[in-house]
Amino acid sequence: MNSTQSINETKQRSNLLKNSLRGNALFSGLSGTVALLGARSLAAFTGIEVPTVFFVLGIILIFYAIDLWWVSSREPIDHRFTWAAIILDIFWVVGSVAILVSGWPALTMAGRWTIFFLAEVVTIFAILQYIGLRRAKVQ
Repeated sequence: MNSTQSINETKQRSNLLKNSLRGNALFSGLSGTVALLGARSLAAFTGIEVPTVFFVLGIILIFYAIDLWWVSSREPIDHRFTWAAIILDIFWVVGSVAILVSGWPALTMAGRWTIFFLAEVVTIFAILQYIGLRRAKVQ
């Protein structure tokens, strides 16, 4: 195998990592924008009474999305950052589960389903990023 083939194989192995980070960036950016622009409506929809929660969450998600996109555009992708993204995704899911099982009385049924759906999507991104990271490390 020549060096060109080796480089191409390495790039193909890192495609899942790059694409999963970019997908996470797009989803996080879209979610952040919706949270930021629709904070009052989301507060009423979910039963989380303080719209400020959504303003702050929106800003954080937009900056997170920018960071994810920037890291995914580097060659090679920083594996330490990828681990950080996976861990943050896991924290998001654990936090979501904690909210759901706590019986938070103010949450509407729509709010519970929204938290559940978002946790599912974030779980998928964490898994894809982990698999992509493992493939990228294979030599």
